[in-house]
Amino acid sequence: MEVSDPQAWTMIGIFATAMLGGMTLMTTQFNRVLRSEIGGLRSEMHSEIGGLRSEMHGEIGGLRSELRAGFEVVNVRLESLDTRLTRVEGKVDDLDTELTNLATRFWRSQ
Repeated sequence: MEVSDPQAWTMIGIFATAMLGGMTLMTTQFNRVLRSEIGGLRSEMHSEIGGLRSEMHGEIGGLRSELRAGFEVVNVRLESLDTRLTRVEGKVDDLDTELTNLATRFWRSQ
């Protein structure tokens, strides 16, 4: 069976149209799949980052409370140390007064 020139060109046109249509269909489907995968990845990343953010807020809050408790302990110890130093200072002042009295007695007695 012989094919005339217009029939050959018609078959070439139909084949080219079918190939371009198939490639268009495949490209469209690929774009849809790619967009849905990227959208899923985007939502998953948002949820992970949100979870990480809330976890970090919780950890930082816990660290703040631990630091405040630690500083309160240090402040209490400093107040205790201040009280002790005040007592020692008073005792040193009393010893200074007593030594002054002893020196005065000793030097006047000679």
